[in-house]
Amino acid sequence: MKNIFKSSLLLLCGAYLFASCADDNDSNPTLTVPATFSLNTPAYSAFNVDLKTSSGLNFTWSQPDYGGFPVAAQYQMAFSLSDSFTTSVAEVEADETGTAVADYVILDQVYNGCSGTVDAAQLAKGLVQLAGWNENSVPASTTVYARLAAETPGAPTVYSNTVTINVIPFYVALKEAAPELWYLVGECVGDGSWNNSVGGIGTAIFPLMTLADESYDKATGQGVIAFTGWFPGGKGFKLIKTPGDWNEQWGAGDAGYVKNDGGSGNITVPSDGYYTVKLDTKNNVLTIEPYDGAPRAFTTMGMPGGYNGWDVNANLMNAFNTYGGENHAWTATFDASEAGELKFAADGAWDFNWGTDSFPYGQGTQGGANIPYKEGSYTVFLNDITGQFMFVEK
Repeated sequence: MKNIFKSSLLLLCGAYLFASCADDNDSNPTLTVPATFSLNTPAYSAFNVDLKTSSGLNFTWSQPDYGGFPVAAQYQMAFSLSDSFTTSVAEVEADETGTAVADYVILDQVYNGCSGTVDAAQLAKGLVQLAGWNENSVPASTTVYARLAAETPGAPTVYSNTVTINVIPFYVALKEAAPELWYLVGECVGDGSWNNSVGGIGTAIFPLMTLADESYDKATGQGVIAFTGWFPGGKGFKLIKTPGDWNEQWGAGDAGYVKNDGGSGNITVPSDGYYTVKLDTKNNVLTIEPYDGAPRAFTTMGMPGGYNGWDVNANLMNAFNTYGGENHAWTATFDASEAGELKFAADGAWDFNWGTDSFPYGQGTQGGANIPYKEGSYTVFLNDITGQFMFVEK
């Protein structure tokens, strides 16, 4: 009798558990895939957005309805010039037949929420990829169609509606952009002549150069550049962007350093000494700070390499600061008939030499690797305090 009771009890429990599981399955939410979701039209859509002067374009959207419950999704923006989203730039690049034509581009940025900012420079580059514009064919303005893709595990990609924006595009070289340069010029720079012309490069103007621990925007070349050297107190100087042009410059204003079109005063340091001039070209921030090191001054600087038998006394560079201050900046012209390797070496010996495995710019270290230069004709710049160097093709 006890065994019959136990068996009956097990059967009842099993039936209850089965019924409970069935009830749970009936109440569990089911993932459904919506046909679309809503990308909001930005407030700025009626205006022309200048991509060159804008840092980013903001978009907002509603999460796709995957069945009435929250689902984690990732989003990416795509842009078209024709309101057609058939073949992407990436698909064309992967097409081995060479017959595919792109009508939209997907940007790399991925968003996890319901809002995001599109990098303006990346959009400009994407439009150049899509349209095939060259430097002289970029339109004054254009209408761009934007669409959002949503992805979540276990479901197909869902696409939003399309919204239109109006932009002023600009040309972006599809290869990685060279770092944006700014040049020092003034009465305590080079020969002190204030000669800001192209002819003054290497005698009166000298570039701020890249730093090894900084990164640079691949589309615009913007980032942090710097120069470290000896500056006499009270002697004026400025920064210019384009040799021969005063229209874009950094100078002194009422409340610090200012970037303007020529109305600023001369920058000065309070007393003789070493200073680092650092410019963040992406965020437009200029700082000038004392440098605590005690640099060694050199009499000569050579460029030994395979092209001259690694002769430390051949192809000597020119001392840049000749106005009377202590020199740590060097320039040279270099005509390479073929690719090769070289280094920088001071005072006719190998005791102090600089190198690294990057080109055409970098930050050499004492006893570092050979610099792998390419065939070409260059103006070469070197700072022996920091090891910064740059080969600028003529």
